[in-house]
Formats: sequence, C-alpha cells, structure tokens
Amino acid sequence: MATTAPRTDARPRARAEAWARAYEIPLWRAIVWDDPVNLMGYVTAVLQRHFGYSRARAHELMMRVHTTGRAVVNSGPRERIEADVVALHTYGLRATMEPAPAGAHAH
Repeated sequence: MATTAPRTDARPRARAEAWARAYEIPLWRAIVWDDPVNLMGYVTAVLQRHFGYSRARAHELMMRVHTTGRAVVNSGPRERIEADVVALHTYGLRATMEPAPAGAHAH
C-alpha cells in the first residue's frame, strides 16, 4: 500500500537507483497532468509533501504542468513509480507513468 508521507531520507532512494543502474533495470517516469480542478498552490504543496521537493522546485514543476499540460515529477524503478502514481491519485492529482527514454537518469 502506498504511503503519502514525505520522503525525507534520500539514502533508500539512492540505494534503489544505484541498484537499478547496476542491474540495468529500466526506468519509469511519473507524470502529473494539468486539470481544471486542482489549484496551483495545492499541486505545489503535494509535490513538496510527497516528494520532499523544495518550494522552488515544486513550484517549477507545477508551472511546467500549468504551461505545458504535464511535467515529469519523478523517475526510477517501476515499482517505486507505480507507488508514486497511486499516491498522487490519493491527493486527487491526474498522474500516469511511462517508460523513461533509454539513457535517462532517475530523479
């Protein structure tokens, strides 16, 4: 079951990404899509809370969603991205996942 607690400790995330690179596990991307329901401040707050992004980084991603219709908000092993997408749905955001292009690096 997905948790909505913020990610404050980067060590497990770094270990997962190193493991994925070492074993050539394909990376996936979590994408947040623009919608007419959620306010920009709310989307910024969700990105801060769930991913532990700074306010500036979360605002940058929110503006990308607002201006282009979508933003890649995280990348990594499939299972982690699936959990992120489920968590984003619990916040009421429109989110999907897609395979990352070859040679992409995890966020």
